[in-house]
Amino acid sequence: MKLTLEGLKDVQAWKSAGIALPDYDIAQVYRNTINFPTWVHFGIGNIFRIFIGSIADRLLSDGKMQNGLTCVETYDYAVVDEIYKPHDNLELSVILNNDGSQDCRVLAPFGEAVKADCDDRQQWSRLQEIFRSNGLQMASFTITEKGYALTDLNGKYSALTQHDLEAGPDKCRGAMAVVTAMLYQRFQSGAAPIALVSMDNCSHNGARLEAAVKEICDGWVSRGFVRPEFEDYISNRSRVAFPWTMIDKITPRPSADIQRMLESKGVDDISAIVTDKKTFIAPFGNAEAVQYLVIEDDFPNGRPPFEKAGVYMADRDTVNKSEKMKVNTCLNPIHTALCTYDCMLGYDLFADGMSDPDLSRLAHQIGYVEGLPVVADPGIISPKEFLDEVVNVRMLNPYLGDTSQRIAVDISQMVGIRFGVTIQSYCSRYGSAGRLVGIPLAIAGWLRYLLALDDQGQPFSLAPDPMIPALQEQMKGIHYGYPQSVQDHLHPILSNTNIFGLDLYAAGLGRKIENMFREEIAGPGAVRSTLSYYMDQCG
Repeated sequence: MKLTLEGLKDVQAWKSAGIALPDYDIAQVYRNTINFPTWVHFGIGNIFRIFIGSIADRLLSDGKMQNGLTCVETYDYAVVDEIYKPHDNLELSVILNNDGSQDCRVLAPFGEAVKADCDDRQQWSRLQEIFRSNGLQMASFTITEKGYALTDLNGKYSALTQHDLEAGPDKCRGAMAVVTAMLYQRFQSGAAPIALVSMDNCSHNGARLEAAVKEICDGWVSRGFVRPEFEDYISNRSRVAFPWTMIDKITPRPSADIQRMLESKGVDDISAIVTDKKTFIAPFGNAEAVQYLVIEDDFPNGRPPFEKAGVYMADRDTVNKSEKMKVNTCLNPIHTALCTYDCMLGYDLFADGMSDPDLSRLAHQIGYVEGLPVVADPGIISPKEFLDEVVNVRMLNPYLGDTSQRIAVDISQMVGIRFGVTIQSYCSRYGSAGRLVGIPLAIAGWLRYLLALDDQGQPFSLAPDPMIPALQEQMKGIHYGYPQSVQDHLHPILSNTNIFGLDLYAAGLGRKIENMFREEIAGPGAVRSTLSYYMDQCG
């Protein structure tokens, strides 16, 4: 069996293998998508394929949607060439249940795959054509936090942003510049309305997307690349909306065990790849069954009936509370806190680290003790019940195969997002965040992790993270085994408002984190002893 349109014709073989097939006309969906694009998505990797793809698949299966997704890649074009094209845009979804069972289904809502490559004039022209279509309702995004960043660690424009600002809308490369360039095409061809929907795990994701698009626009207006009226278009919420969202589904990298399982069922040519840009992807995806998506219902040109596929449609305040509950309190902070300690203590799988008594106590401290008291209840989801499910079910799923290295990717761009809101809440409520223990221990663990030495002082590889070189340069005077070498080397990091949103010294945490870090670099076993000591203090 091959994951291609031709291969799906042997329906009985797939059925015998226990793999469900789409019950809609795939070829017709593809034609509809190309001829009448309504939903574009930027960032077409694993979580998009298995989560957003499953929502579209369900709507197609139920007859609630006739067009598929236009899949756009701005960063790693190999994903289109090596995954989408060879498999006719199909995805084999494998849901990993807590009892060890698996639900396998081929997803086929991906009607067209386009590379946002300004050097490929055919692809670039096609993308422009799509955005000129009046029927286009929305463009959604799963490009990770770094996709929205226009500046570096010091608050200066990155080299990519500077290039895009100076090159203009027809020669840009970054995701934010590309979508702004496509919006300009839409503006010039009649200024039809559209919703731009970030589905990334970051606070106020819609606002971040909006700010980045407007900043690129301002830069182009000042350089004469676009008409000044374009600013009015993207600033008019009745024309261009930026809904906020909360998204949640633990999606590990494609698993070698799942690949072998599929091969044993007779599925051929299903191997995972790692591209030159270090994208881990496969023709299949594996993920947990649980998934949440809350979207602000602000779509000036209409939208698919998302609520028919389990999506919560809500107002901005409800989305904001849901997002803070998940991103800042009940899930992502625990992931961010524990993954670095897992790497230093020798745990590969996150579920194994969650079974460590000290790390389990750290998860409890950050979630229940420090987070829940300051989290706002969104009403549609109970924070306590959500956290219970996260800690007692989802993170303990031994079949999920989620690695701490995967969670640690781009971690330096996440620590401020994951912990900053809770720190600010404590400052607002108590005048200082000094009473926190778990969160400063998590930040100290992140800094200790950046030394790339495990708890026995042996080197290990850090997960990809573009901020590592700059951070390690600031820490280069610190030496393992010599706590006194810390001196003031951490001060530029812990006081950097670009990272945390506030100065951690002013918040009453800077010196505490420094002291924890000093204890953790004392020598072999110091990470474990420091972790145990502070967890014992918490009771």
